[in-house]
Amino acid sequence: MPLHSYCRCWLHLVWATLERRPLLAPPAAAKLSAHLHEYAKEKGIYMRINYVNADHVHALIDLPVTRPIEEVLQLLKGGASHWVNENNLVPGKFGWQRGYGAFSVSHSGVEEVGAYIANQEEHHRKRGFTEELKLLVEKYGLAWHEEENR
Repeated sequence: MPLHSYCRCWLHLVWATLERRPLLAPPAAAKLSAHLHEYAKEKGIYMRINYVNADHVHALIDLPVTRPIEEVLQLLKGGASHWVNENNLVPGKFGWQRGYGAFSVSHSGVEEVGAYIANQEEHHRKRGFTEELKLLVEKYGLAWHEEENR
């Protein structure tokens, strides 16, 4: 980290499996969650919490001052898919869908977003991933593009 540079930039990250297929069974999801935590730490990214669902991931990170958002997502997604394939956690070749969601979180909102991520199982009893992502996109004042999200 550059001397005299201070940064606290919390991001709620969301990304999906290729074609949003529910490939990550609970045992594989738990292993991937632990790996993501360790991998992020190795790369100098503080990951407060993550939750790996069958078809998508949520993570709350503090963006390092030395890395842009795009690079962090490439590292996390690329490292995770490589690890899943290397460890044969799913049948066939595993990959992530293009794109991601990256939503800013105020320091005072970290606990609330962390609790939201921790309670993913409960949230998905009420709504699916696409509906959840659409609500996040709209909550942050962005335009949802249906044709891009199929």
